[in-house]
Amino acid sequence: MRVLFVGDIYGKPGRRLASYLLSELRQNEALDFVIANGENAAGGFGLTLPILHKLQRYGIDCITTGNHLWDKKPITEELDSLSNLLRPANYPDSVSGQGSQIFDNRVGVINLIGRSFMVQVECPFRTALREIEKLSTPVIFIDFHAESTSEKQALAWWLDGKVSAVLCSHTHVQTADEQILPQGTAYITDVGMTGPFNSVIGVDPHKSIRHFTHGIPQRFDTARGEEHLNGVIIDVDEKSGKALSIKRIVV
Repeated sequence: MRVLFVGDIYGKPGRRLASYLLSELRQNEALDFVIANGENAAGGFGLTLPILHKLQRYGIDCITTGNHLWDKKPITEELDSLSNLLRPANYPDSVSGQGSQIFDNRVGVINLIGRSFMVQVECPFRTALREIEKLSTPVIFIDFHAESTSEKQALAWWLDGKVSAVLCSHTHVQTADEQILPQGTAYITDVGMTGPFNSVIGVDPHKSIRHFTHGIPQRFDTARGEEHLNGVIIDVDEKSGKALSIKRIVV
């Protein structure tokens, strides 16, 4: 099985890239399944129902999220009815939506959020084990939406051999440490971002600089200019669930 994980889709530039690149990638790379983080798809902050439906039409089978999911209230009121949109599983059970799902009776996806420099929710390590038990498939992908490199690496080693891949998001800068851990779990510290690259993680650089130099809140407008899709392609043995290869892509 060959799976593509697309780095955080940022605003209109990211959606535009997804609209014409994903069908080409599905064909050229013989992809069986596509996962993408969509929490920044609506102007860089959150997700709306119309945009969610567009991403699905572009060929994304599962859309994961993170802390920005809650920026657009209307969609959060519909989470229980959206089977292919995940929110982090380590939010309390009282929060609507689901944190894991099995697709096509063979691909499991778990969404988690980190706690270091992030929201204080339930333990992602213990939550991961709980969610793995729910999924009756050896092929399981995790989107770990987290800030801390050490927390990301620790979770991957914690789950080595228990899932097919731990693919991390949130910081929007693709790292060059893709690897397969000793027990067969693919890992990368950050898949990267799909959107404007003449930017500060998607934001107009001038607005970001002013924020840091003046300490005054700014409207973080989406940047313009050069655009790329970041992602990773993972080949997995369907019987064992072990990763056979992981390849970074920049399109």
